[in-house]
Amino acid sequence: MRRLGRSMARPRGGLVVLGLLATGWVALATAVHAGQDSLFRGDASLTGVASARLPEKLAPVWVFEAGEGIESTVAIADGRAFVGNLEGQLFALDLATGEKLWSYQAGVEIKASPSVRGGVVYFGDGTGIFHAVNAADGKALWTFETEAEIISSANFLDRAGAEGKGETDLLFGSYDGFLYSLAAADGSLNWKLETQSYVHATPALSAPVGGRRLAAFGGCDGYFRLVDAATGSEVKSIEVGSYIAASAALSSGLAYVGTFDNEVLAIDLASGEVVWRFQNPRSTFPYYSSPAVASGLVMIGGRDKVLHALDWKTGKERWSYTTRARIDASPLVVGERLFGAAKNGEVFALEIASGKKVWSYDLGEPVVASPSVADGRLLIATLDGTVYAFGEAPQRDTAGRASKPQGN
Repeated sequence: MRRLGRSMARPRGGLVVLGLLATGWVALATAVHAGQDSLFRGDASLTGVASARLPEKLAPVWVFEAGEGIESTVAIADGRAFVGNLEGQLFALDLATGEKLWSYQAGVEIKASPSVRGGVVYFGDGTGIFHAVNAADGKALWTFETEAEIISSANFLDRAGAEGKGETDLLFGSYDGFLYSLAAADGSLNWKLETQSYVHATPALSAPVGGRRLAAFGGCDGYFRLVDAATGSEVKSIEVGSYIAASAALSSGLAYVGTFDNEVLAIDLASGEVVWRFQNPRSTFPYYSSPAVASGLVMIGGRDKVLHALDWKTGKERWSYTTRARIDASPLVVGERLFGAAKNGEVFALEIASGKKVWSYDLGEPVVASPSVADGRLLIATLDGTVYAFGEAPQRDTAGRASKPQGN
């Protein structure tokens, strides 16, 4: 499918809506598979905590070959998995079997992790086009054009509309240096906030404070910003002096984020002050991974090849797990376990209380994408373009042989 609007004359930063949209196609589309949301890092505060559970023993149940590489996290909603590749294709897969249901052609590489709500898949591409696609059949609903590549995922802001009706806004960053807010219904621009460099991270949303929610994000200009998510007005700009590519996790009034200056920071949302800083005393490397926050711990992978578990109040290291390669994937909390992946293809589960490894699997290919979980499935993709699904360990036959995973 060709990308919409490239051949149409219009200024950049504009919106293209298909004719069917005005006649009610969106209402029809969102009535299909309109149950679950899927967000990068699990929730609007990007805490990296999954609400789903996994079997104690995991084994591969299917694989899907998606073509050239995958760098983004698989989105899962309503029994379907959605993933984009570096050839510009977005795939919808059956979560139970891995069967391809449809594909959508964006035309250029997709590095942004998709977000799903109300039967619509939202994502940006390598030329700065932001897409809204029907989750049921892969048909394009609308596109919005920014000035540069989009790697940031979209977050969802719920608010009351002019007539008291609930409305959803989409918040995401672009390499053109802006944070954007679009109306999810039709892609119209609510506001955009200019920064001084690329916005790589997904903005995290705070809990309401005085009726206001803050969008919190760092950028490649060395600032961490707090923005009124409804209006786009900047509340605070905190100079950290280093690139921030990772998304922040918000919990208990603090923002936790890693930097390219080899530090993990805790920032007070009310005062804008840095509460603590952590730097590995044994090895100093940048942080690209976003943290997971649970059980009084901030858990984050580093390019020092270590997954660190830090006390959320003090930043003191409680435990660590060392891998054989750097960790760019963001870890995910599932019950009492933390799931992560290293660049060398090791996928692992750690006991949150102790950091003890309780499960691992070698994918044999580099991994930068983060794991995702729903309906008893753990999904993760590799840089060679393979999606792996893990689930309940298969039953063995009378000869003691396990059934093989399905594949395309």
